Amino acid sequence: QVQLAESGGGLVQPGGSLRLSCAVSGRIFGFSVMGWYRQAPGKQRELVAQITSGGRTNYQDSVKGRFTISRDNDKNTVYLQMNSLKPEDTAVYYCNVKDLSDYWGQGTQVTVSS
Repeated sequence: QVQLAESGGGLVQPGGSLRLSCAVSGRIFGFSVMGWYRQAPGKQRELVAQITSGGRTNYQDSVKGRFTISRDNDKNTVYLQMNSLKPEDTAVYYCNVKDLSDYWGQGTQVTVSS
């Protein structure tokens, strides 16, 4: 059974930073793609960033230059460093692992507000 446990969300002022973590337990294969999605109220879930097992990354245009995704394959953990946060980044952020199946975390709330 694969489980994803997210942490690091919270309330931050505009311009601030947060770091999200997602620890994956259970058996996944080395070729998995790990990523972060987000869903704001009234909107569809959207891709924020992805990283392959080899370290190739892909970002949504609106977060390029502000967010950085990374992973520790030994710890089966993926991170999202979010800098220069804006109110429009407010959403529930979900960790995702694409392996032989598609796995999702429960989500962590990120609120950017003064």
